[in-house]
Amino acid sequence: MGRQYFGTDGIRGKTNAGVMTAAIAMKVGQAAGTRFLRGSHRHRVVIGKDTRLSGYMLENALVAGFTSVGMDVVLTGPLPTPAIAMLTRELRADVGVMISASHNPFEDNGIKLFGPDGFKLSDEDEIAIEAMLDQDMPLADSASIGRARRIDDARGRYIHAVKSALPDDVRLDGLKIVVDCANGAAYQVAPSAMWELGAEVIAIGVSPNGININHRCGSTHLDLIKETVVASGANIGIALDGDADRLIVVDEKGVTVDGDQIMALIGSQLAARGELRGGGVVATVMSNLGLERFLAGLRLELIRTKVGDRHVLEGMKAGGYNVGGEQSGHMILLDHGTTGDGTVAALQVLAALVKSGKRASELLHLFDPVPQLLKNVRFAGGKPLDDARVKAVIADAEARLAGKGRLVIRPSGTEPVIRVMAEGDDAGEVEQVVDTICDAVKEAAA
Repeated sequence: MGRQYFGTDGIRGKTNAGVMTAAIAMKVGQAAGTRFLRGSHRHRVVIGKDTRLSGYMLENALVAGFTSVGMDVVLTGPLPTPAIAMLTRELRADVGVMISASHNPFEDNGIKLFGPDGFKLSDEDEIAIEAMLDQDMPLADSASIGRARRIDDARGRYIHAVKSALPDDVRLDGLKIVVDCANGAAYQVAPSAMWELGAEVIAIGVSPNGININHRCGSTHLDLIKETVVASGANIGIALDGDADRLIVVDEKGVTVDGDQIMALIGSQLAARGELRGGGVVATVMSNLGLERFLAGLRLELIRTKVGDRHVLEGMKAGGYNVGGEQSGHMILLDHGTTGDGTVAALQVLAALVKSGKRASELLHLFDPVPQLLKNVRFAGGKPLDDARVKAVIADAEARLAGKGRLVIRPSGTEPVIRVMAEGDDAGEVEQVVDTICDAVKEAAA
């Protein structure tokens, strides 16, 4: 069946419009609560959020929904998405909820759901919950309505878990680190964790006011952290997104280190210690061919999935891998958590920096990315990729790049857009290939 509410990462949209209203949030609470009322124990849900103004509204609506069907609620306040996944398991909760639209602007918000194992819900559970949203839920009787309470030590629990991802003998003394928390969910916990490990921390993006999340800061807006790293003489910069499941690094020269380079570092270091499971790393079709070649040089595989950290996680679980991620900065380290965690990944990078004694610019640029170009073509309707002329142009492009590059063409899952990506050793050829395909799609869609 088609999805009306759930997308690739929960439910997301502009607040007070479409699928992201208080009324729908309450229905999500009722439906998810009903779905996970299993067994005779007292049922519990953990609800966290980022720093968006609309988080208060959606939090209250979800509380009303869950308690109305008889589920107790534990509220954490602003915490990263991976912290909610962790607390769902630790508190033996039946379901976890994160209220966040990740790297989107403050006008948007979203609802991410976790099962009792701390992993994002399966397609089966999401489809079942979606089907319930247009139905009347059976409400609890008066004596069985749930209760809600806030816990005061949620931040401390998460900081402890993050630090536990490193060996006890690893300290960050001597490192000057700029941490950009995007005025988001990690604005307290990420700087605290690094400071407790001995680093000198310069924290930016740590003054949330409800509407400045991801605004000219964080992992999708790097100008501020680059300027701060260079001006302060810091060893490295750590940039997180609004819910802190994404990491981009900036070296001491102010140069961006994306998710592909981070996966190369973490994967190769674990392999050298005999701790990399599965014999490779899981990434998406968007990861650079340079990463694939680097890993092949170490006799490691790059396993590619569809775009989205959810697909990466599915690939990791299916093949027994413990390192995966996306070029955009989602890092999933299954030895330390059940979902992407920018802070945990950052600490792995910082530990490697300490142990190597190298500068970040020496340690974090392990391969030269091949030229890569992505363009989007918007179309009014129909299926331009089914056009015979488009198919012929694509086949010709694949033949041109055979053995020296890659071509990835995919329709957007959320808007009428065809994404055309090519990469190869010859930048000029890559640009020609992409432009030719884009022109063909435009003609077919005209």
